[in-house]
Order: sequence, then structure tokens, then C-alpha cells
Amino acid sequence: MKRRAARAAWAGALAVFALLSGCATGPSANPRDPFEPFNRSVSKFNDAVDDAVLKPVATAYVKVTPAVARTGVSNFFGNLGDAWSAVNSVLQLHGQDAAESAMRFSFNTVFGLGGLLDIAGEAGIPRHKEDFGRTLARWGVPTGPYLVLPLLGPSTVRDTAALPVDWQGNLISRVNPATDRNELYLLQTVSTRASLLRASALLDEAALDKYSFTRDIFLQVRGGRVGSGPDADTDQNPTQQNQNVPLFKWNFPSFPGLSR
Repeated sequence: MKRRAARAAWAGALAVFALLSGCATGPSANPRDPFEPFNRSVSKFNDAVDDAVLKPVATAYVKVTPAVARTGVSNFFGNLGDAWSAVNSVLQLHGQDAAESAMRFSFNTVFGLGGLLDIAGEAGIPRHKEDFGRTLARWGVPTGPYLVLPLLGPSTVRDTAALPVDWQGNLISRVNPATDRNELYLLQTVSTRASLLRASALLDEAALDKYSFTRDIFLQVRGGRVGSGPDADTDQNPTQQNQNVPLFKWNFPSFPGLSR
């Protein structure tokens, strides 16, 4: 059974890569987006899901939930992220960042009502948002082409490969029973989407080509996080820090984490 499952997994992976290869548009393609036809199709699907489900739910959440409560929810999930950021900072050999992320997690968990209050932020301890994709970049793994994931949104080949590790590093994945874990994933998704309502509205109004605008901004910001500037190649200078985060990466964590 294990061999059959492994063969099926490899077959599925090969099928995906074959599909992506067939979507490349040849010499005229954007060199950082060779899968543009495929990515545009996935973007349309994501936009349809967002318009039908996620955006209305997030809008309702903002209307019925007091701002102080929404801030508390955002702080709570941000605090969980600090723990994983500390681990990745250690793996990147960034000792000060690791110490500050660990301090943030400890202070906010103990003195901030489990992270609902950002006591560490008030004390001036900076937040360093790290993930395993950045850790791979630190050790020279190329970014790879731009890739839009179903439901998860903009990514790259390297960041997509890092997702399973990031999911395991999310402390929510340790919560039991599964019903509580899934409710936390759902709340995190709604909270994240609610925080992006204004940005997405501006994007809809301003962008002539929403796909291209989102792609260019994502690649610029994601690249600028580890390079020496907004246009820096992430693989050339992976040690310099820049704490910008993607503006248009929805990061819906509920779907891959759902358990039966």
C-alpha cells in the first residue's frame, strides 16, 4: 500500500509539472512567470471563490466584530507566527532576530493573555516575519518561477516546496481535537482576509491588469525581503534583512490544515 501511495504521489506530481510545462508561452513569456496561462486560470478561480465566499464572510466579520476584538484575534495569530519565525531565524543563523522573536512569543503568551495583547510590541521589540521559504533562500535555494496556488494565492516554486514544512511549523497544527484545530484555521483565514479588504478594494480600482499588478508586486516584495533592495535577486544576497511582507498573498491556511 505504501508503494502504491508513493507511486500515485509521484504520478500526480509529474502530471502537475507536465501541465505547467505545457502552459509555458515560449520565448515571449515573462522569464519569471513562464506558467502565466496556468497561473491566470488559477487566479480567476481564486477570485471567484473570494468573491463568492471569503470576501463576504470577511466583510460580515468586520461589521459584527468590534475593532478591539479583531485586533486581539490578529495579535493572537501573530504571536503564534512569532514562534515559527524564531525557529526559522535560528536556521538562518540570525541570532538577534531569533532572540527577539522568542522574546515576543514568551512575553505576549505570558503577559499578553496568550497573545491577545501585543505587550512585546508596546515594549519596542520588533517583529521578524520568517518562514521556511526564506530559510531556503538563506541557504541559496533559487526562487524559481512565479506560481499561483489554488485557494492559497501567489507563491513561487521554492515557497510552494516549503509550504508543508511551514504548515507543520504552525502551532495550530498541534491543537487537538481536530474540530478545534479547524475552527482556528478558519478564524485565521477570515481574520487575514478581513485585514486585506481595503488593499483588495484599492487593487480592484487601480489595476488595469489585476493579475500582472499582483504578480509584479508580489515578486518585488518577496524578493526585496532577502535582497539588498526591492529589485534585488533573492539568490544573490540572501543575508540582508527587509521586513516587508507580501501585500496580496492571501495565505488561506484553513484548507490544507483541515482534518476529518
